[in-house]
Amino acid sequence: MADVIKMPKMSDTMTEGVLAKWHKKVGDKVKSGDVLAEVETDKATMDMESYWDGTLLYVGVEEGTAVPVDAIMAVIGKEGEDYKAALEAEQSGSQESGSPKSESKEEAPKAEEKKEEAAPAQGGGLSEEELAAKGVTVIRMPLLSDTMTEGVIAEWHKKVGDKVKDDDVLADVETDKATMEVMGYATGTLLHIGVEKGAAAKVNGIIAIVGPEGTDVSGILAGGAQSPKAKDQSEEKAATPKEEKQATTADASASAPVAESSSDSRVKASPLAKKIAKDKGIDLAQVAGSAEGGRIIKKDIENFKPTAAPAKSESASAPAAEKAAAPAPVIPQFVGEVKFTEAPVSQMRKVIAKRLAESLFTAPHFYLTISIDMDNAMAARTAINAVAPVKVSFNDIVIKAVAVALKKHPAVNSSWGGDKIRFNEHTNIGVAMAVEDGLLVPVVRFADGKSLSHISAEVKDFGAKAKAKKLQPADWEGSTFTVSNLGMFGIDEFTSIINSPDGAILSVGAIQQVPVVKNGAVVPGNVMKLTLGCDHRVVDGATGAQFLQTLKGLLEEPIRLLA
Repeated sequence: MADVIKMPKMSDTMTEGVLAKWHKKVGDKVKSGDVLAEVETDKATMDMESYWDGTLLYVGVEEGTAVPVDAIMAVIGKEGEDYKAALEAEQSGSQESGSPKSESKEEAPKAEEKKEEAAPAQGGGLSEEELAAKGVTVIRMPLLSDTMTEGVIAEWHKKVGDKVKDDDVLADVETDKATMEVMGYATGTLLHIGVEKGAAAKVNGIIAIVGPEGTDVSGILAGGAQSPKAKDQSEEKAATPKEEKQATTADASASAPVAESSSDSRVKASPLAKKIAKDKGIDLAQVAGSAEGGRIIKKDIENFKPTAAPAKSESASAPAAEKAAAPAPVIPQFVGEVKFTEAPVSQMRKVIAKRLAESLFTAPHFYLTISIDMDNAMAARTAINAVAPVKVSFNDIVIKAVAVALKKHPAVNSSWGGDKIRFNEHTNIGVAMAVEDGLLVPVVRFADGKSLSHISAEVKDFGAKAKAKKLQPADWEGSTFTVSNLGMFGIDEFTSIINSPDGAILSVGAIQQVPVVKNGAVVPGNVMKLTLGCDHRVVDGATGAQFLQTLKGLLEEPIRLLA
């Protein structure tokens, strides 16, 4: 019988893999141990081997496609064998649990269609699209900020039955950031108000309807706050004047006030008029408003013609008069261009985001920082590198010192298990490494028993594999503590998110030459700051402080690492 090949789980954090390359094609002979394909996981690109002999009968995934763990990828069997029965059996088994959902999805559109058809009948009126053809405008709650989900009607400036002009302000809306004006951009009679003063309305919910007097709008109201068809149609018309005006209103209201003189600080003008005036450098105090109460609207700005400046007087008092009457300086306008690019999230970045978010929002973090005198460590490193087969870095010294300190403080070398705490007796130190797509944490196992040269060689080997994406799951699994070093980038100190399931992480800063006090005198010194991030569920403040004291002693007297 044919064998179905599924996406294997290649690491403890893997949920899906990208099929980077097929090494076999349909019809090729396959032996056990042959590499079928290359799969890009969240941490490395790995080979997927076959565990069966036969012929590749079916390939179900194209190169470059993301495939969930346990999803069907291929079928291997005897040449000419009918593999469809095995494939259908696997597919039907996986779809059994999902079939109710698919049925509900198929039923949902039908229910929506019935609701659309029933809406006009319930209200006895016309649909929104039919009313729009008759000059009826549905006013919806606009999106006035990028974080807005709903708005509160702070004040209605019109009531049902009032005549409404294109530039009239219908209401003041209180958003999550400011109180802003909402215009209808419609001419006619206010037929309906859907939200009372002080009540909240969801974005795109109906707040008012404007149209010819006496129009029956019950069909829209019977369909609810969200119109089923008109909403889709309005989204397709991305460049309609109404949407452009609403966006302009939001931008203008949220931006800084127009560069006005003190005399027009109380001038009544629509947000759109203010924006146009600002762009054209027009002083609103010089514009006569044509709307109700002398309010300045868009057409007033467009029709505005500046008056000629009065002739200069050549009398002795002319300079003083000109100075007093000089207008406020106009701030020059700079027009920029909004540009950006978007890239799909890589498998590695997806898992980094997921795991770090889980760690930060699950484990209660707290941080402890300590300064280390690195004079002796610098001298020791120079002496070691004079004879060592591999050059030792300060990070290698820190890894060794951390491993030795953890043996004395097992509570820091622990992890939270929900109903129990694991105290690790071995010291597997994860070393955070930056790679092109994100971050990898290979593990130096049993670091307390290894020499500095051994640790250095191992870390360098991990670094080369990480850049080439050749690390295997065994290289990054099983850490009990993590070290993250940004000192090589000149970072004085920083905090890190714990690499779950570890109970702590050490952030290593740069060695800085600063004035220090020794024997009562201020002398040059070399200081490095270490910050310990702790999971408060397993590590208490005093426990973390004692660990840092031990680590400080080991680094300031590195000879103790050899004891």
